[in-house]
Amino acid sequence: MSVNNFIPELWTGRIFSKLKKSLVFGDVVNRDYEGEIAQAGDTVHINSVGPVTIGSYTKNVTQISPETLNDAQMSLVITQSDYFCFEVDDIDQRQAKGSLLPAGMDQAAYGLRDTADQFIAALHVDASVVSASTPINSLNAYAALLSLSQALDEANVPAEGRWCIIPAWFKTKLVLAKVLVENTSNEAFDNGKVGRCAGFDLRASNNVANDGTDYYIMAGTNRAITFVDQINKVEAFRPESAFSDAVKGLHLYGAKVVDPDCLAVLDATEAAEP
Repeated sequence: MSVNNFIPELWTGRIFSKLKKSLVFGDVVNRDYEGEIAQAGDTVHINSVGPVTIGSYTKNVTQISPETLNDAQMSLVITQSDYFCFEVDDIDQRQAKGSLLPAGMDQAAYGLRDTADQFIAALHVDASVVSASTPINSLNAYAALLSLSQALDEANVPAEGRWCIIPAWFKTKLVLAKVLVENTSNEAFDNGKVGRCAGFDLRASNNVANDGTDYYIMAGTNRAITFVDQINKVEAFRPESAFSDAVKGLHLYGAKVVDPDCLAVLDATEAAEP
């Protein structure tokens, strides 16, 4: 599709980009097992060991024999492969004061990250604790976060590094409840961060998985989910059928809940204020 809307009389050196969502799910995972990925279907093997038995020792009485550690292995398969491909006509490129290719690459990079972010958000189905559907207003929003915190406490999940990703409407409920103070400084939070509440680093995202009514609010630590990705190829080329420059790229990735005890989910619906 030609960039026909770029009329010469209106050219400017600045390219207007679409508004972008905050992409935060990819920022709360771990990448501990990232390695070389050649193609979709590649597998990353993750090893783990079981608990060690603790016994009571009595001097000169207890006979100690070493136990054999139990090990286990899980596989993370690179199931996702997303691509982009766009071109800029030579005439459009010459008329532009701003460079269209970098602007297009920026949009492509964002699109790849957004798609991966939604993929990670869908892993709420593998959490160890998922609440029943709960209507949320300003009167019970904080209590709902506390229930997530309690679930993690009871699973012996460390308090350090806990995060919770909420939709925009849930943030509003917390502000109305006066348990979350809005950021009024000139400093913008990174990666959707909106503050701390109930022991969580709160982040807001429009990628919270939902069916239009129920929102699956995830909370945990970065131990819960492992994410592996690689930009496999980025190629510039001249299409034979046009006078244009084109770029295409391939993003390979996969994610897995490797420690479901470190992930809790609140099934929340937005309720009217009392």
